[in-house]
Amino acid sequence: MKNLKIRPALVNEAAILEALQWRASLENGGDRESLLAHPDAIVLPIEQIETGQVFVAEQNGAVAEFAVAIPRADEQFELDGLFVEPSIWKSGVGRALVKRCADYAQSKGATALHVIGNPHAKGFYVVCDFEPIGFEQTRFGSGILMRKSL
Repeated sequence: MKNLKIRPALVNEAAILEALQWRASLENGGDRESLLAHPDAIVLPIEQIETGQVFVAEQNGAVAEFAVAIPRADEQFELDGLFVEPSIWKSGVGRALVKRCADYAQSKGATALHVIGNPHAKGFYVVCDFEPIGFEQTRFGSGILMRKSL
């Protein structure tokens, strides 16, 4: 994780971040067919960037990943997206960005960070100290509902 910098996303990076989301999402064979059938699923609302809820990890000056942490109605936070350049998967960058999102949520008074993860991502989230607490139906199938205490 040399030369890693985590910072809030900039509005003018929206298209770059959506392109990264496409690359990362299509790399998972189980997601490819559903995403190609529903391209509207890949949208990063500008409001999330404007309100400081989107964090970017830069490595050597290039955007390597991003994550979105949004408030929930119960005063906790949701990790609403985490997308890493496929070429750097398993390098520790994803864990660093989860930590940044958890720190952000905690600074806003949250005591937990939640995520609805794809079954193939469960191991990653467990390594990041999320605990499975149930399942939730999404438009693409069953997701694992997980919680990280802050």
